[in-house]
Amino acid sequence: MPRLRFSLLSLRDLLASVGPFVLLTAGLLWLAYWWLDPNPPQRVVLATGPEQSAYDTFGQRYAEALRAYGITVELLPSDGSADNVELLRSGHADLAFVQGGSGHLQRDDEDRFQTLGSLFVEPLWLFYHEASAQRLNGSDQVSALTELRGWRVSVDTEGSGVPQLFNRLLDANRLEPTDLHLTQLAQTPGTVAFLEQQVDALVFASAPESPLVQMLLQTPGVQLMNFQQAQAYARRFGFLTPVVLPQGVVDLATNRPAQDVHLVASTTSLVTRNETHPAILQLFAQTALDLHGPPGWFNRAREYPNLQLGELPASPEAERAIRNGKPLLQRYLPFWLANLVERMWLAMGLIIALVLPLSRILPPLYNFRIRSRVFRWYAELRDIETRAEAEVAAIEGLLRELDDLEHRAEKISLPLAYTDELYALRHHIELVRQRLHRLGEQG
Repeated sequence: MPRLRFSLLSLRDLLASVGPFVLLTAGLLWLAYWWLDPNPPQRVVLATGPEQSAYDTFGQRYAEALRAYGITVELLPSDGSADNVELLRSGHADLAFVQGGSGHLQRDDEDRFQTLGSLFVEPLWLFYHEASAQRLNGSDQVSALTELRGWRVSVDTEGSGVPQLFNRLLDANRLEPTDLHLTQLAQTPGTVAFLEQQVDALVFASAPESPLVQMLLQTPGVQLMNFQQAQAYARRFGFLTPVVLPQGVVDLATNRPAQDVHLVASTTSLVTRNETHPAILQLFAQTALDLHGPPGWFNRAREYPNLQLGELPASPEAERAIRNGKPLLQRYLPFWLANLVERMWLAMGLIIALVLPLSRILPPLYNFRIRSRVFRWYAELRDIETRAEAEVAAIEGLLRELDDLEHRAEKISLPLAYTDELYALRHHIELVRQRLHRLGEQG
């Protein structure tokens, strides 16, 4: 038991010496944690698009992927790209899908937003009824926008940006919007009106993954317009890209479409505000690789996400994720721990570089702390000895003080490694006692 008591005493003294440095290190770590804010928020808002659109479909996939990391992605429906940009500007959304080249982004947005890359091409789909084409044009095929004069056409809502784009294409064909009977219905209501033949043609922009696109491509009596001048449109409008819907890609068994269909398309980007947490951007960029990296109807494998086609500065987190894939630590550690280490390692390195030199004074400090319990009694011992030389008559009182000093010194608690200091003090007390007796005999 005595050995245990002395061991605990040594541990207490060691903790008392090390404590200030532990508190300093903990304080610096807390300050770095507060400053860097390494852990992402548990909720993030993603502005998508109309229901059953490609934006809505991809939004659900992103939400499902981030749910595995404990992040709740709140999907905010909208009318499309124009609405999404406004939601970003107002702060109601942290991220949003934005159609490239549609004119929704302005020059000053470069200081507020970043892009996680272009994710997929978004063709302009123009579906029409064969019966309408036969009735209005005398042919069941439509190959040019000029053939739509007098048609009833639904061109999506203002917030999608499709009406502006379609009007520019009409203008390039020397057509006025008044030459057609245009209505602006959202994708789902517009599709319902189209299937009920309340309109002759339906125009909207969406990725081929959209359920509406998949359904319309396989609906009997519905045709997809072949933009035979797709190359010319791409030359006239730099934000458009000519793409080809290959023969049979929709359904090989029924050979749909029966021939290659030329389309014009813009690219869709994932745009975020600069204030969005870097860890959130990293997760979205990694998810984008998984969702958009495989080959599709209009792209080869690993062609998307693409950082070269963006209208905004690329997020550094997206650049690292797209070029290097998942960080090494995340392959072996839980995301929260790997993310904490990745974002704190530099701060921890600086703190260690600061604390290590200070830690060199710990052994001398510990040694001084222990020995000071003994050394402080030497001041009283020296005072008694000095007074004895000057006041020989007071030797008896000084001897009593010396006995009291020895009695108190016996109660000093020291680690076993320093007991020699205590015995040295008691030996010196005895030497002074002998000196006082000699002085008393001489007096």
